Amino acid sequence: MTEAPVFIVRDLDFYYSEKLALSKINIDIPPRQVTALIGPSGCGKTTFMRCLNRMNDTIPRTRIQGQILLEGKDIYSPDYNVAELRQRVGMVFQKPNPFPQSVYDNVAFGPRVLGLVQSKSQLDDIVEKSLRDAVLWDEIKDDLKANALGFSLGQQQRICIARVLAVKPEVILFDESTSALDPIATGHIEDLIADLKKQYTIVIVTHNMQQAGRVSDFTGLFWLGELVEFGATVRLFTRPEKELTEAYLTGKMG
Repeated sequence: MTEAPVFIVRDLDFYYSEKLALSKINIDIPPRQVTALIGPSGCGKTTFMRCLNRMNDTIPRTRIQGQILLEGKDIYSPDYNVAELRQRVGMVFQKPNPFPQSVYDNVAFGPRVLGLVQSKSQLDDIVEKSLRDAVLWDEIKDDLKANALGFSLGQQQRICIARVLAVKPEVILFDESTSALDPIATGHIEDLIADLKKQYTIVIVTHNMQQAGRVSDFTGLFWLGELVEFGATVRLFTRPEKELTEAYLTGKMG
């Protein structure tokens, strides 16, 4: 039996003031798979991703119509707990954004704020496990007191991933999270994503079609605020159903 989608999005419209930025988006995001969102700059990929954890709520004069269900519950219903949503749906941003404090305090931040731990030893365990899951423990286990901003960009990004993992999310959103990194660091993050999907549902926004082809199981093409086509990555890249998808993938458009 196929597992139920983690997110079910129906007839989603999103407005910045009066500007329609997303129009009639319908998509089901499957559990423990990597879903890639591709398309040219300004086409709505990141706006859509930020709808999934209500990050757009922080932007004045935005509004939404339609439904986004997370495991059957509408995340935009008035009684939905947004803090709980952002714990369940973590986000890794385009540029690494560790706090200007120690590696340990970065990773421990969420569990402390959310009251997830009762003791220092429990917190130590969470920090270690999160850094191990981010494939970073062996590199920096002797430098946990060092300022996180002193590490390479690739390491900083993995510290940010560990910080997300520490609050035990169900979904992780990666917004262009390798675009600031060199090819070796990018490879580390891609390998990490492949590993993380065993436990987490992952959505990535990427400009890099090769990256989408390498790491994702499903791909959606956004174009001018619409979802043109969505399907299994292998099928979409080799046998696209829409002419626009083929034109974009072959470089004729976008």
